Amino acid sequence: MIHLREARLAASRERHGFPFDLPAVRSLRTLRFETPVTLLVGENGSGKSTVLEALELASRAITAGSAEASDDPTLDGLRALARALTLTWAKKTHRGFFLRAEDFFGYAKRMATLRAELDAGLAAVDEEYADRPGLAHELARTPYLRELAELERRYGEGLDAQSHGESFLRFFQARLVPGGVYFLDEPEAPLSPARQLAFLSLLKELVEADGQAVIATHSPILLAFPGATIWSFDAAGIAPVAYEDLEHVRLTRDFLANPEAFLRHL
Repeated sequence: MIHLREARLAASRERHGFPFDLPAVRSLRTLRFETPVTLLVGENGSGKSTVLEALELASRAITAGSAEASDDPTLDGLRALARALTLTWAKKTHRGFFLRAEDFFGYAKRMATLRAELDAGLAAVDEEYADRPGLAHELARTPYLRELAELERRYGEGLDAQSHGESFLRFFQARLVPGGVYFLDEPEAPLSPARQLAFLSLLKELVEADGQAVIATHSPILLAFPGATIWSFDAAGIAPVAYEDLEHVRLTRDFLANPEAFLRHL
C-alpha cells in the first residue's frame, strides 16, 4: 500500500544556504510516490540522503538510532527543509521507522543499555523484597520481566551478540509491522551481497504487509527490487530512471566483466 502519496516543496526566493543550495533541492517541486518501494540513487553529496532525512522529519517517523530525530543535532540543518515540505497521505500512519546505517550501532548500544538497566532494576527489586511476601515480590518484578521478555522476543540474546549484518537483519525483521512506512539510508552498508539478497526478501514481506519504503542506496542489488520506482539525483536535479540506465549498474557490470581493465587505470 502507498501511504505517503506526495511531497511538495513550494518555490521561495528566501531560502538560501544548505540544503536549499543543493541541485536536487533547488529543482524539487513535487515528488509523487507511485509504488510501495521508492529508491533514491546518486553520487555522494547529490542530496539523496538530505531529501530522505527531510521526508522523515516532515513525517515525524520514529527514529532507530542513538538519538530521536527531534534531538539529533546532525539533522539541525534539515529542519527548515522539512518545515517547507507539504506531505499528502492516502492513510497517515505512525508505524515504521527511520534508520541511517551509521546509526545502527548506536541503536544496538541503546538496547544493550536498556537491557542492563532492566537487569539492574530486577536485581534491586529482588534485594528490596527479599523478606516480603511472595505475591508483592512477584508484582514488583513483573514490569521488568515484561520488558525483558519483549526485548528477548524481538532481538534474542541482543543485537550486540550477533555480527553487524546479522543484527541489522534481525532488527529489521523484528520491527517490520503491517502498514508501516520506512525511511532507510544506505541499509546495504553492513550487509554482504548474500545478506542484501535476504534484505530484498524482507522488503518483499514489507510490501505484502501493506508497507511502504523510501530507501537511499548505492547497491545495484537493492536497486533491482521488482517494481520499485528509482529516482536519480545528479547535477540536473531529480528524475526517474530505469534500472538498466543507472550508472551504478553499468559500472558494476562492466567492472565485474573485466576488472583488470579498470585496475590498470587506477
